[in-house]
Amino acid sequence: MNQSQRRQYLIQALLAERPEYDGWGVPQDAEEQKRLLRGLLNVRPPQECDGEFLKIQDAYLRQAIAEKGVTDAGDLKPPQPGLYLWQGDITTLKCDAIVNAANSGMTGCYAPNHRCIDNAIHTFAGVQLRLACAGIMDRQGFPEPPGRAKITPAYNLPCKYVLHTVGPIVRGQPTKADCETLRSCYRSCLYLAAEHGLESLAFCCISTGEFHFPNELAAEIAVQTVRDFLNPAISIKKVIFNVFKECDKEIYRRLLGAD
Repeated sequence: MNQSQRRQYLIQALLAERPEYDGWGVPQDAEEQKRLLRGLLNVRPPQECDGEFLKIQDAYLRQAIAEKGVTDAGDLKPPQPGLYLWQGDITTLKCDAIVNAANSGMTGCYAPNHRCIDNAIHTFAGVQLRLACAGIMDRQGFPEPPGRAKITPAYNLPCKYVLHTVGPIVRGQPTKADCETLRSCYRSCLYLAAEHGLESLAFCCISTGEFHFPNELAAEIAVQTVRDFLNPAISIKKVIFNVFKECDKEIYRRLLGAD
């Protein structure tokens, strides 16, 4: 199968799962197909699917990521020892683990084609990630509190693991409690990565954007928390601050003294 054939197979399989999709067709335009497929994956509940679907989905997602272009963390240059800055799509970063800014349900963003990082990570990891997260939450028995972290395989992403953390949602100016919760997000991810012997870890800008934490203060907390945590006795040797927006890049460049 080529990518077009895989995409059409996946769309048809997802449409067939739900009776409310009866009568829906597959668009002819490739970009419309991509939007429909992503939307269907976004709204699909955590449930098992057959091996043929997974085989075709995995091949489709891995080629789609390869076409976007994978960046190897080993090729990055640090502005400070152990601290890196990289602007790009975190779903294309090859490292030991990336951090997902999750919500308290922990099973991903269900809004079709939403632009948040939670949506992107679950989309390109594949349906296995939502099912794995749902299993963790079923065993836990209550929503994930802010400031903690969970670890899952990364499935089709080029990294090995995904660390999921729920940041504080800010209304107005962040309080001391908001700041401490955000620090806890970074510390929890770092502890979890160290417990699993991981060497490279990429943080997104936790709680900014959809959760409204001020970008400058969030970055200051992120950098200081990581600096305070790192030491030669732990496995973590490389922490990457991943940014998508130009404004965040400039903030981290200043904080890290990048050229």
